[in-house]
Amino acid sequence: MTQPAPSAQHNGPDKGTVAAPSDTPPSKSGGGMPALGLRLDVRILSLLGVLAALILVGGITEPDTFLDTGNLQLILTQASVIGVVTVGMTFVIISGGIDLSVGAMVALASVWATTLATQEYGFAGIAFTAVIVGLAAGLVNGVLIAYGNMVPFIATLAMLASARGLALQITDGKTQIVTVDSVLDLGLPDSYILGIPPLVIMFAVVVIVGWLILNRTTFGRRTVAVGGNAEAARLAGIDVRRQRLYLYLLSGLCCGIAAFMLIVLAGSGQNTNGNLYELDAIAAAIIGGTLLSGGRGTIVGSVLGVLIFTTITNIFALNNLQSDVQQIAKGAIIVAAVLVQGRTMRGRET
Repeated sequence: MTQPAPSAQHNGPDKGTVAAPSDTPPSKSGGGMPALGLRLDVRILSLLGVLAALILVGGITEPDTFLDTGNLQLILTQASVIGVVTVGMTFVIISGGIDLSVGAMVALASVWATTLATQEYGFAGIAFTAVIVGLAAGLVNGVLIAYGNMVPFIATLAMLASARGLALQITDGKTQIVTVDSVLDLGLPDSYILGIPPLVIMFAVVVIVGWLILNRTTFGRRTVAVGGNAEAARLAGIDVRRQRLYLYLLSGLCCGIAAFMLIVLAGSGQNTNGNLYELDAIAAAIIGGTLLSGGRGTIVGSVLGVLIFTTITNIFALNNLQSDVQQIAKGAIIVAAVLVQGRTMRGRET
């Protein structure tokens, strides 16, 4: 039987101890919880400040369009799909892994769930197929990495290529139109609850569940411990291989849910769905404070990262700026976030 992880603390990049089961490691100055809470608040408040600044820019440059209720609903809806993927990616990165196949898994799940044979089973058939395909792809990743001892980068890169190829084979390069009214209705304004699109509500539920799992369960503590130091976690009684398997299953589950949401949003399944989702999800997690080396991360920060990138894309589109400028801006933000992370970690060492 696997024993629960001890509450040993991880005090920085020196991975000689098991990481602390929290969004941020405790202060080395002995400040305890007040210092931890202050550091967390500063990071979250900084992200909120950036988001507020972007909203201000959007309101100034396109006041009649950006602040329109319909546009704000659009931003939240678009953020919801990649946001669900980012929740799963955050868990994987906190554990010290990476998943480059999330976009391809979304594409595969979306086209498999929109075949004519699947659509004959209606709403339940489409939703069930999308989730099962995502779980199956995540299971393959997890088995290869946890029990096949493959490097996560290589295993998920192979899944990226394989899933994209299979999605292309299923569709034969064609768009599969959804004809199930109960699925399409979820994307219509008539289905909004108090002005909130159903996809946004689904995203909120995933975020809440993800936050609770990471911060209030043994599974979350073990995830942080494995990312802090896998060998120390193993010696503490954690089944590291099984934990990694579960994490990639979780990532696949999130991809399946996102695929169903994308089907609702687009009304179709295409082999090009989820293009570059892996980069957007990784970038959002990094912006939110998740360390690429593992051992630390926060669901709230990742969500704010998603909202920041989605808002940037919306502002650029409203101002008719080219997509290459958007990518340059995103790249600059990622570089800045990584530099800030590195400076923060060096500060804790001294």
